[in-house]
Amino acid sequence: MDEQKSVIQGKKVAFYTLGCKVNAYETQAIRRTLEEKGAVIAREDEEADIYVVNTCSVTGIADKKSRQTVHHVMKLSEDALVIVTGCYAQSSGGADLAGSDRAVVIGSNSKDEIVNAIEAWFEDGKCDTRITDLFKDKRYMDLKIDGFNDKTRAFIKVEDGCNQFCTFCIIPFTRGRVRSRSIEDTVEEIEELARNGYKEVVLTGIHLSSYGRENYEKKEEFPYGPLLELIKRSASVEGIERVRLGSLEPRIITKDFAEELAGIKEFCPQFHLSLQSGCNSVLKRMNRHYSIEDYTERVNILREVFDRPAITTDIIAGFPGETEEEFEISFKNLEAIGFAKMHVFRYSKRKGTPAATMKDQVPPQKSAERSDRLIELDTRMHAEYLGSFLGEVQKVLVERVIDKDGKKVAKGLTTRYMDVEAVVMGEVPEENSFINVRFEGVSDDGILLGTAPYT
Repeated sequence: MDEQKSVIQGKKVAFYTLGCKVNAYETQAIRRTLEEKGAVIAREDEEADIYVVNTCSVTGIADKKSRQTVHHVMKLSEDALVIVTGCYAQSSGGADLAGSDRAVVIGSNSKDEIVNAIEAWFEDGKCDTRITDLFKDKRYMDLKIDGFNDKTRAFIKVEDGCNQFCTFCIIPFTRGRVRSRSIEDTVEEIEELARNGYKEVVLTGIHLSSYGRENYEKKEEFPYGPLLELIKRSASVEGIERVRLGSLEPRIITKDFAEELAGIKEFCPQFHLSLQSGCNSVLKRMNRHYSIEDYTERVNILREVFDRPAITTDIIAGFPGETEEEFEISFKNLEAIGFAKMHVFRYSKRKGTPAATMKDQVPPQKSAERSDRLIELDTRMHAEYLGSFLGEVQKVLVERVIDKDGKKVAKGLTTRYMDVEAVVMGEVPEENSFINVRFEGVSDDGILLGTAPYT
């Protein structure tokens, strides 16, 4: 079909994105593709012709939110086409939309077919369901971006799928096995983003630590692994001043790997090392492939090589069978590690996973109590971490400037992913510029407060 004559031309499109950074990237790529076909992005308060809902299925709660969002969108217009895509679409197959004549279901690895699906609906009224068998479909879906809405940093998807099969997780079934994007293709995209003014990129994937393992088998080609090579190549792109990583598997951290990273001046010393529990017996039931001793060793390596790296993690409260003794062991180990930030989740039963059928499911009230204690611990550790930077001056990437209490305040992030609010004492900085900030306090909600510019 001639691009100029696409039925998408002039159609208003609205997007709803749930879940992770990978979903955020993919939504942005879909947006770019539809804009190239002549679509117009609907304003927030404007009725659209097409709604794209990019769903999440990481927990039972995420499933519920995805269903609620789809049903909400279906009510916004009686005539609009609704595209339901993402992990919930993959896992449910659109079963709850059966019979709808204006809902098109697109699986996780078929998002590059959205244009064809939309054109088919507008031309013939066809409600295609495009879902592939992810254990057979091993291609890396080709999507690209050239910007990231109004953000000052761009998420770059470089990997899809996971081979770990943790007992609580449905993601290997909604995303498939590990498959990676080439280094050359990734760098090409980053070069375009840099030309468009982006100074910070975040390399992300479903299981980022597995990046490139299926494509780059010769160890001598990349002695420290393909991910490190990708980081180096990304950091060398002209105009890129920060390279940040998404979530990592702790076992990728070795002394050599950390020292190589430390030699990259654009690398941000923030490490999200997913843990899930601080107790070995719980980790074993989760099918996590490390012990708390292994994890602590990797954290110690990072702290030897980097000055106060931001170590963040995910923790599940109330995993099936978690006893009071196991929880206390976990709590003490988490406290001993001393995280910059913990993301605490109550265990959510996910149909289709081994954990959902395990004996001794922890009562919701008990999970809530444990979650509350972990959140209190996180609040304390986060404040201690931020407090260690008071009196120092660091470079901050300005995301926006706001008016607050009669003053201009620059909001942004440090390399360690700490939120900053700085009262501007001189010339107001532009968004997406760097300023030096002296840190003078910490707000109740965990924001570093300071003044800028400071030399």
